[in-house]
Amino acid sequence: LRVEAAAMHLADVKFVSGESGFRFFGVPRWMGEEGVARIEALGEGVDNWQIGDRVFVPRGTGAFRDCACVAAADLMAAPEGDADQLALTMVNGLTAFLLLEDYARAKPGEWIMQNGANSSCGRYLVALARMKGVHTLSLVRRAELIDELRALGADAVLVDSGDPDDMAEQVSKATGGAPVVAGIDCVAGPATVVIARCVAQGGRVINYGFMTGEACHMAFQDLFLREVTLEGMNMMHGYSPEELAGIYERLAGLIASGELKAAIAGTYTLDEFLDAYAHQQRTGTARKGKIIIRPNG
Repeated sequence: LRVEAAAMHLADVKFVSGESGFRFFGVPRWMGEEGVARIEALGEGVDNWQIGDRVFVPRGTGAFRDCACVAAADLMAAPEGDADQLALTMVNGLTAFLLLEDYARAKPGEWIMQNGANSSCGRYLVALARMKGVHTLSLVRRAELIDELRALGADAVLVDSGDPDDMAEQVSKATGGAPVVAGIDCVAGPATVVIARCVAQGGRVINYGFMTGEACHMAFQDLFLREVTLEGMNMMHGYSPEELAGIYERLAGLIASGELKAAIAGTYTLDEFLDAYAHQQRTGTARKGKIIIRPNG
């Protein structure tokens, strides 16, 4: 495979820095969890692919390199379209899909909420929920993001004050008193308390990240008096390879058509990797979107 584009994620930074919880593999190891590529050469006996076909780089192969040799059986077709956008299908796209379908489990007309809504995953979640008829309330840190997320289809967007009781009141007003059945948290630390206070009695908080670097905080009153539960997310979640392929095909189609779109903060070649790595570590207005590696320029 000749790699066209590969997405850089926070997990890549944490793996390189050796953070606890990200030492899954020994070294040396190629970085880059996902990407898209063109088939450049075929091995003996491969007759179901053609040179020039676009495919997804199999997850875990290590997409931050110009070429990779993989088993034909591990390949999935990728559509034509923006390679930078399609490079985000297998992690952010799948994460948003699973959060909505397998974890939030909201029905059309119900409300869910999330923090970190300006992330690629958050944007995908807004769009996927809108397609399903599920209402979304998104928490952001900057007021200038409100109109941008509303344009993507978010039903309500609020600036997070960090005060759980204040936010619970604001959320209730924004939903017209309708209960929030599930809250999705990628920030952790005190931010989890805010989400937990805003969901309905017996509601659920689903955590899939820790941007603060802290464990999730939960207040006694939410756990004991309001019966709110906290659960984590597992991306594999029991799907067969065939089922995953079907999900990826659907997501890739939505990304190729522009119905799902992520903000791209910067693109870099392999020679510029250290600059890309430094850019990935920035937050807020210093990094507005995803970092993409284009190994072949």
